[in-house]
Amino acid sequence: MPIAAVAAPSIGLAPYLAAVDELFARELASTLPHVQHLIGHVNRFRGKMLRPTLVLLCGMAVASREVESNATTSMKLGHEHVVLATVVEMVHVATLVHDDVLDGAEIRRRGATINHLRGNEAAVLLGDLLISHAFHLCSSLNSQTASRLIGHTTNIVCEGELTQNFYRRNWKLDEATYFDIIYRKTASLIETSCRLGALARGASAQLVEALALYGKHLGMAFQIVDDVLDIVGQQKTVGKSLGTDVDKGKLTLPMIHFLNHAALEHRELLVSLLESAQADRAEHVRQLLIPSPSIAYARQQAQSLVDQAIAAIQVLPAGEIRNILTAMARYTTNRDQ
Repeated sequence: MPIAAVAAPSIGLAPYLAAVDELFARELASTLPHVQHLIGHVNRFRGKMLRPTLVLLCGMAVASREVESNATTSMKLGHEHVVLATVVEMVHVATLVHDDVLDGAEIRRRGATINHLRGNEAAVLLGDLLISHAFHLCSSLNSQTASRLIGHTTNIVCEGELTQNFYRRNWKLDEATYFDIIYRKTASLIETSCRLGALARGASAQLVEALALYGKHLGMAFQIVDDVLDIVGQQKTVGKSLGTDVDKGKLTLPMIHFLNHAALEHRELLVSLLESAQADRAEHVRQLLIPSPSIAYARQQAQSLVDQAIAAIQVLPAGEIRNILTAMARYTTNRDQ
């Protein structure tokens, strides 16, 4: 289910998301048929629309504060918000394409990944093309604030991926390092989406930071749930390749907790499974972890982050925008895909 479906039609979000879709297609349009074919395929990856939705909703959140104090203020957003929403979606899709290469994933959004269809080289180059277009589009804005912030964020994302790659097959990875990785690789772009939406509406520094904090906590919770689903989810429901964390030797929160708290023989069994070459080792890890408290622990940590995200937006006036942002945060921990 797209995250945007949480938003009530009465706030008028749908036309802005349609404008994002139109701009995404127009900006990426290529006269080269083989390039256009790949771009058409990558559109399948755009499912939840979380980041562009947050750009728009955070702009509306600032407007809701303005409306509260000035009845003549409009809740409408300008073209800048549509551009920013499109830019963060392009960056996000680029990271998905590159992630599939790193993970050797074959399925995303219930369809074949670019790397599975056309090879790693084509996937890497397509991801680069998406990033290039994102910066090209962002440079069309009068202010360079957004370009610098997007550039800073993509640096953080890349550092997160490099850090995760560095710690692969390190069975002593601690929770603090794990949280740093998921902040960098996932939450930083969600945080930036919220920050951009607020900045483009001229929000106060206090409100910008409150919405950015909401995005940070939401993004970290989102990644923890993704990591849980990689172990316990059903591929036909989640819609992408599962078990890739186990196959690539990437410890996630449930496994870290298990290695710190399970009985010694169970910890040794998990390490032996992670180090084995068994084709079905991910299924054995799943069977080992599901009865343990480690899955529930990870979900509890995600819920705590959702609670912090909701607390951050209490600076907003009570009303539909705050309710929608709250519902989106709660959906994060209740989803099965």
